[in-house]
Amino acid sequence: MSSFWSAWIIVLTLATLVVLIWLLRCNMKNYTHIEEGQEMDHEFDGIVEMNNPLPKWWTYLFWACFVWGFIYLALYPGLGNFQGLLGWKSSNQDIQSLEESRQAMKEAHEQGLIVEYDRAVRDAEEKYGPIFEAYAQQPIEELAHNEDALDVGQRLFLQNCAQCHGSNAMGGQGFPNLTDNDWLYGGSPEAIKTTLLQGRQGNMPAFGEQFSDKQITELANYVASLSGRDRDPDLVEAGKANFAVCSACHGADGKGNQQLGAPNLTDNVWLYGGSINKIEETLKHGRNGVMPAWKDILGEDKIHVISAYVYSLSDDE
Repeated sequence: MSSFWSAWIIVLTLATLVVLIWLLRCNMKNYTHIEEGQEMDHEFDGIVEMNNPLPKWWTYLFWACFVWGFIYLALYPGLGNFQGLLGWKSSNQDIQSLEESRQAMKEAHEQGLIVEYDRAVRDAEEKYGPIFEAYAQQPIEELAHNEDALDVGQRLFLQNCAQCHGSNAMGGQGFPNLTDNDWLYGGSPEAIKTTLLQGRQGNMPAFGEQFSDKQITELANYVASLSGRDRDPDLVEAGKANFAVCSACHGADGKGNQQLGAPNLTDNVWLYGGSINKIEETLKHGRNGVMPAWKDILGEDKIHVISAYVYSLSDDE
């Protein structure tokens, strides 16, 4: 944490405590000039307000909380980069990678320090591991017609993939629809599994400096025309001349290249939106899409089952 943010947290925390103490002291004073226990000068619907202070035990409890708060902040981390007088820190807080996490878990097991979560994970692996191993022996095409396997795959998908692709797998802007049989890197069982195992890094370069705004508009109209949309013929013709730059990835016919993850521009399926404004935005500023690799997180057996589920979403058989 930088010195600025550390100081910010310290000032904000201590200032909050000071303000709360001030508020408590203010509420302990009688500013009404009416003796405690006497009626106030107003009533509503027959209900008379009394000038009653906070109960003593309640006030003492507030003060005890403040005292405990200052003691805690002195002994334990809570004030920015200050580690506390006891030097305490949470277990594994310095871990930065999955490999370090696995090593720490292994050492904890060896020392008999396994925690409840780790124990639950280990028990689950012992119980369900053989099931996933059995599923992993079946080809994805066959597994895609196994209802039990698809139920398991759906649960795994909802837990790990739905955050981006949606619970219905129909995606959203910047996140591919997995149900329309339109694939950036291929929709074969092997291609889907490879995508899940290794992840993907999509990169559409920005052409805002290479082309003028007028040329970007012309190119956007040509790209839109490739999917059969009616556009201004003059703009389309002018944009076609500059499409040669795009054809290196998308092909001269605009049908894309799954080896590169370059989308098909002729099928009217748009990852970031197909309006002229959105196409211009993509051309001018570029796009960067990341599909994380799940091999080290879920393991190959579970990925095999998810692959079957994803494959089934657009399988016409």
